Amino acid sequence: MPNLERHRPTPLIDAAWRLVFRLGFPLARAWWHIRRPDHEGALVAIYVGRALLLVKSSYRSEWSFPGGSIQPGERPDAAAQRELAEEIGLPSYPLRPTDSVCGIWDGRRDQVHFFELHLDSLPELRLDNREIIDTHLTAPEELHSFALTGPVVAYLAGKRGG
Repeated sequence: MPNLERHRPTPLIDAAWRLVFRLGFPLARAWWHIRRPDHEGALVAIYVGRALLLVKSSYRSEWSFPGGSIQPGERPDAAAQRELAEEIGLPSYPLRPTDSVCGIWDGRRDQVHFFELHLDSLPELRLDNREIIDTHLTAPEELHSFALTGPVVAYLAGKRGG
């Protein structure tokens, strides 16, 4: 299991944030289903040897990779680095761009840019404990036992096909 340090300076504030995420995400998804906005995101597949790091958010049942939305004017690689720092406390590492996929996920037309990070060992993680509440380092043969987000499924399908 990875060395995990949770961000706990204010447990009540963290709990309030998790509640906001849990209540706000279904409302946002409903709005996106009506509006069908365009969205652009960046996700990072972190490999430790053959194992892949999955993250669990506080507001969805599926597991994903660290990452999130690309801000206006932000490059995909910069967004990926920012999200790694915000969500799991990883410092800047050289990321390898791999692919991008388009699809409709959570009601949005989404373009997701993927990056890979290959590590010999997993450094200490500092989860934000608001958006990201858990991690799991899993072997490739165990991935089928996890509910995964649509973009992660698309990434893995591309890896099997490529």
